[in-house]
Amino acid sequence: TLFPYTTLFRSQERFAAALITLAASGLSDVLDGRIARRYNMITNLGKALDPVADKLTQCAMIFCVATRYPAMWILLGVHVVKELVMLAMGVYVLKKTDTVNSAIWCGKLCTGVMYAVMMLHVIVPDIPLAISNACVVLCIGLIVLSLAVYSARYVKMLGETK
Repeated sequence: TLFPYTTLFRSQERFAAALITLAASGLSDVLDGRIARRYNMITNLGKALDPVADKLTQCAMIFCVATRYPAMWILLGVHVVKELVMLAMGVYVLKKTDTVNSAIWCGKLCTGVMYAVMMLHVIVPDIPLAISNACVVLCIGLIVLSLAVYSARYVKMLGETK
């Protein structure tokens, strides 16, 4: 019968739509930042909202992939904990220094790798579990690195206000 082929075709259409959505989201994020910097349109509101949009997109991507790859739930948990810690530190630094911080290299690297890993899982929906788990470990490592670098930055900023 044609049913298995129809199901396969629909599944491929869904993966293609997911890939296009991810690519458009990542591209619009990069373009938004470049346009804001080029035309000197950087605002404190933009500095605050852009990371929130990034993190919500990342959580949604991880959640979707976690339905097939259980280790992604661990990644999602680590990601959420890191973001909550970053939010608390960011609010504290804002209150103490009246400064809204923008993204730095480690945050951008972490975001880029996260997008690449999620896109890999969409492009190769039957990726071997070992490769998927290695991707999770890579992302967790970058999340921890990012948290450490941002934490050091916040501590330095707080030290400079005394």
